[in-house]
Amino acid sequence: MRKTIYLFIALAFLTSCAVRKGTVSNWQARRNNQSIQKANSATIAGYSPLTSLQYINRYKAIAIQEMNLYGIPASVTLAQGLFESGSGNSELAKIANNHFGIKCTPGWNGKSYYRDDDNRNDCFRVYDRAEDSFRDHSLFLKRKNYTKLFALDITDYKSWAQGLKDAGYATNPNYPSLLIGIIQKYNLDQYDNPPAGTETRDTLLTKADQNIVTAAKDSTIKAAPAGKTYTVKQGDTLYNISKRFGLTVDNLRTLNNLDDNNIKIGQLLVVKP
Repeated sequence: MRKTIYLFIALAFLTSCAVRKGTVSNWQARRNNQSIQKANSATIAGYSPLTSLQYINRYKAIAIQEMNLYGIPASVTLAQGLFESGSGNSELAKIANNHFGIKCTPGWNGKSYYRDDDNRNDCFRVYDRAEDSFRDHSLFLKRKNYTKLFALDITDYKSWAQGLKDAGYATNPNYPSLLIGIIQKYNLDQYDNPPAGTETRDTLLTKADQNIVTAAKDSTIKAAPAGKTYTVKQGDTLYNISKRFGLTVDNLRTLNNLDDNNIKIGQLLVVKP
């Protein structure tokens, strides 16, 4: 009996490791996916298909919020969401709340969902809510290989689309033109830089979303030592601020005791001792 228990534990451990590494059999993938589907059965049963315009209206405030917090154009986020999730109607979006096709990485500790993509039984991340997918998309793009994107102007969605492809976000060679086409078709760039007389980014946010953004800004403003300072604005990165003031990124980080390159709108930076 004891040997049977030990064998069961060993098999469970090996199965868990295999699932985490993405080397899963069809049986393992099917059992795992059935578990995810069962856990989300109520949401799946109540799901109503969305049109592209309905998707934009539902998620534009979240995309704008992520832009204000992380400096990623809302137009690009929405275009990626529309394309990757089929306007929220894809299997991954409905079952796993994964709107951006983000796959598991070695550091991913959340739930997984398996489907054929570049490889058989590729591992995709599972989220509790669609909003969590948008946040993880922002965090995913803060990885080192996407650093160059944040030196681009936040309204330059064409360069962002090409930069995503160049950085390895997608394998489809037409990915940039597909994103650009979606942005232009639905005028998504209005959420990056709305013309005078139209709704601003802040008015497009719900009151709750505005409070989140305000709290995030306030939490990043620290007392700076004496010297010339600069307040971070939308679209700023450490790289373009350092160039503006004749510094290196390392100089700027040292002056402000920063552990990494992450900055927030409203943050006060010392740019000259």
